[in-house]
Amino acid sequence: MKNHIYTDIMNALRAGKCAVLQQRLPQDEGDTASIIKNLMDPEDAHAISAIQIGAPVLNTENGAATVLEPFFPEQRLIVLGGGHVALPVVDFASKTGFSVVVADDRPSFANPMRFPSADGVICESFEKVFDRLNVTSSDYVVIITRGHRYDMLCLEKVLQGPEPFYVGMIGSRSRVAAVKNALIEMGYDAARVERTHTPIGLKIGALTPAEIAISILAEMISCKRLGGGSGATNRSDMDMNVLRVLAEETGEPKAVVTVLSARGSVPRGPGAKMLVYPDRRIIGSIGGGCCESAVIDIACRMIGTGRYRLHTVNLTADITEEEGMACGGMLQVLIEDFQPEFSAAQEITNKG
Repeated sequence: MKNHIYTDIMNALRAGKCAVLQQRLPQDEGDTASIIKNLMDPEDAHAISAIQIGAPVLNTENGAATVLEPFFPEQRLIVLGGGHVALPVVDFASKTGFSVVVADDRPSFANPMRFPSADGVICESFEKVFDRLNVTSSDYVVIITRGHRYDMLCLEKVLQGPEPFYVGMIGSRSRVAAVKNALIEMGYDAARVERTHTPIGLKIGALTPAEIAISILAEMISCKRLGGGSGATNRSDMDMNVLRVLAEETGEPKAVVTVLSARGSVPRGPGAKMLVYPDRRIIGSIGGGCCESAVIDIACRMIGTGRYRLHTVNLTADITEEEGMACGGMLQVLIEDFQPEFSAAQEITNKG
């Protein structure tokens, strides 16, 4: 039997790889069994194009639709240094979808009580901590240690491994120029050294630790959404928590709503997903408001039917004024009764 496709997607993402789900819908509405779903070969030209676009691609022809939906590994932010700037960086990053790990060599600065929103806190020397971090190409690295020599040590360690998606280092222009020149003279790749975002953060005149943290997060998000990192630009509005539920919770009846395309001013972008349960509970969102409520109504009626439907959510100005909503535009969404597929091993486990 086929593997549960969302489990396969999560496995790819946990391995630090992108994945592209292809879905062929023969008509605007029909049985979910008629949807042809498969994970694409990462070397396929169409899969590469979808990853480069960074968000779902919807093509329609003669009433049929093909959706290429890229998925990206969860953004892990590694914060090297647990000082006063690290506090708001970790707090803001955790609220904007990053899985945050903090490292410092001082027990009073590297402890979970100091960073309650971090997913991990490591107390270790900067020389040895990289053996525990296993930095990957999808990671974001922020170097904000307490001193020049530690910053240089951390950047040197980063340059010795796979190139992260984003690397930023704090410091004045003269200080970071000296660090860059020293590393290039030591033989490190000049182009890679120059790709380091330093002085770190967007230029917004930041002075306080919180303002500096905002400038750092703004630069990271800009690289993620607009380009400027070392890898593919992620423009998908995917909620990783929704994907985890799809991969792990197979038994409870529900419907899945996916934003395939968007036009105009809309609250959520392509890739956003929402799970709808029979009692109208939801996980995720496609933007809230009356239009989302109407989609929930449709989704509830579809649970258990084995059906899917392409649906247009109209948020144009004349409707939004009447409903008191601020945005205006159109969302094309796929609403489908969730029909999990199991591998033979999963089926034996469930029966046992």
